[in-house]
Amino acid sequence: MADQNVLLSVSGMHCASCAQLIERGLKRVSGVQQTSVNYGTERAHVVYDSSITNISALVKGVEAVGYGAKELKENDESRQSEEESRRNEIRKLKSKFAISVALSLPVLVLSMGMRVFPVIESVPYREWLQFLFATPIQFWAGWQFYRGFWGALKARTANMDSLIAIGTSTAYVYSIIVVLGLVAGEVYFEIGSILIAFVLLGKWLEARAKGKTGEAIKKLMGLAPKTAIVVRGNSEIEISLNDVVVGDRIRVKPGTKIPVDGVVEEGASSVDESMVTGESIPTEKIVESVVIGGTINKHGTFIFKATKVGKDTLLAGIIKLVEDAQASKAPIQRFADRVSAYFVPAVIAIALITFIAWYFIALQPFVPSLLAFVAVLVIACPCALGLATPTAIITGTGIGASKGILIKGGEALEAARRIDIVMFDKTGTLTNGKPVVTNIVTASGVDEHTLLMYAASVEKRSEHPLAEAIVTRAAQDALTLSEVEYFTAVPGHGVVGNIDGQRVMLGNRRLFDREHIDIMQLDADLERLEHEGKTVMIIGIGNAAAGLIAVADTVKDNASDAISSLEKLGIHTAMITGDNQRTANAVAGQIGISYILAEVLPEDKANEVKKLQGRGKRVAFVGDGINDAPALATADLGIAIGSGTDVALETGQIVLVKNDLRDVVHAITLSRRTFRKIVQNLFWALIYNIAGIPIAAGIFYPIFGWQLRPEIAGAAMALSSVSVVANSLLLKRWK
Repeated sequence: MADQNVLLSVSGMHCASCAQLIERGLKRVSGVQQTSVNYGTERAHVVYDSSITNISALVKGVEAVGYGAKELKENDESRQSEEESRRNEIRKLKSKFAISVALSLPVLVLSMGMRVFPVIESVPYREWLQFLFATPIQFWAGWQFYRGFWGALKARTANMDSLIAIGTSTAYVYSIIVVLGLVAGEVYFEIGSILIAFVLLGKWLEARAKGKTGEAIKKLMGLAPKTAIVVRGNSEIEISLNDVVVGDRIRVKPGTKIPVDGVVEEGASSVDESMVTGESIPTEKIVESVVIGGTINKHGTFIFKATKVGKDTLLAGIIKLVEDAQASKAPIQRFADRVSAYFVPAVIAIALITFIAWYFIALQPFVPSLLAFVAVLVIACPCALGLATPTAIITGTGIGASKGILIKGGEALEAARRIDIVMFDKTGTLTNGKPVVTNIVTASGVDEHTLLMYAASVEKRSEHPLAEAIVTRAAQDALTLSEVEYFTAVPGHGVVGNIDGQRVMLGNRRLFDREHIDIMQLDADLERLEHEGKTVMIIGIGNAAAGLIAVADTVKDNASDAISSLEKLGIHTAMITGDNQRTANAVAGQIGISYILAEVLPEDKANEVKKLQGRGKRVAFVGDGINDAPALATADLGIAIGSGTDVALETGQIVLVKNDLRDVVHAITLSRRTFRKIVQNLFWALIYNIAGIPIAAGIFYPIFGWQLRPEIAGAAMALSSVSVVANSLLLKRWK
């Protein structure tokens, strides 16, 4: 046995039960060991015995149940093809919905408008006109439901397509019989037309939400540069990133991206690793420092040796983590799809029993018996079931959008209702993500403004973000800076220069140890500020330590309120960061978080989420960086901060546009409220059917004389749809 794994991109799926049908089709292929189909990502993962079957047979197995499939390879061309197929599907659904609405409006006016405008009844060929407008909707726009119905029949099951196909077809066929004059009565072309239009609306919105999955991966892949400058012999050659091999020596110029993972061999610089670590302060790189592909070199030039290329790089690992997390996330299982397997056969059986009982047992004429049969099917037509989810989602997400909360559909709604713990990334999420001067400590005999002026003057020549924080503070204090001579940047230590004939130094302990300058009088303050999680720079003027300047990333104003509000809801909170434990404790202490995970590597954030999930916890993750993307995708609910990277925004199921952490509470509350509306809608939709079917079948006719004619059944069905829409609109009262 030679087991192989393959990932198939599946086309044509439009409801959660489609995944079940495709799984059944694949399992029928001889040699298939295991299969998992994900409706959310429209992919099928198959494990098969290559000595028995092949990919072509797997594709045919999918096609046999009415869907399309092709192998998804790990390259840009394959991904672009998949994205283009999804875009085409979204465009097709949008066109079908728009045309269905345009055609169904005349049908609605001609069928029901005469109750408001009696003159419509005198329109020539009114019923034939309805037939003319309804037919393209029924068989062109609604063809996908017939295809799904046929696939379900072959698999000996029933789904939402079964409900739509049977309900609309019954109304349509009965209406044709009336138009042809075979029986007397009303036509019901509007039932199928309006139902198909509304269902297509929901499918279009769903397809748009699913399309975001591929965009996240595309943005991640775009982080790596396309080329690299490789040093070979005495020359430098620019080659494609795909041609870089382990051991290549690569030169990185200022302002460019690092192509692959490696170790610095020559030179020094500071590198912006925020896309990986989430930390806003660049990391100093000297000989033997590790560099990561996709990160940005700030100002220095260096040469490094490639140690990991292609799929082995950290960035490629992050991409794989996001893909795996998204593929493992089960799509929301609509209640209507779950009950349809029992509901549809039951309704058909009841309708047939109704006809038999009226015609053969009660010996009633054929037409009344047929009308009773039709009434059962019409009142069971799943208009309200089709509207239950999209109307609630449209209303809830619309309200959220108006308040700066973007909810990406049903998965987020279902996940939010049972969240136990919210895990926050630190930098850029709980904090502002930009270092600022927080403390200035002076030695005896030194003025604070003078100290800041010296520090800002020498740092003005530096490109380091800490320098920017000091210069910004000096500008805020309206200080006039001095000219600096003999400026020198000492990698990993700090900067040195001459101002007005005096030597000025600004840097860390290593710089002052190297210069043999005593800092004992500042030690207590230095340790205190470092214990608070701040980055502290020592300033020396002449041959003496003159003071300290502390720089830190400050906590957001609303962070504490958000944490306390979540705790009041009974939801626990946690903080995770790649920063050191001391800094993490300082930040967590300010906002009231007790569960802290510090010094966590980017690739391990998702693992920490999985650990909590392994303890039975339902986890929401709140983040903003690219390094947060795997954790956002792995969590039961991913919440992205709007000011974060595009990847975090695409991966998160909920996006907070206003960058207000209190919206985490609002997002969870709104999601729960919206999901409750969906459940209520499905309940009322089914109640109408459960209550209406016995009346339509004529069970109460011998006792009370109650008999539900098809037109009354149609009105009851319309009423159920109205009640569902009205219930969804009640969400607008949410504040």
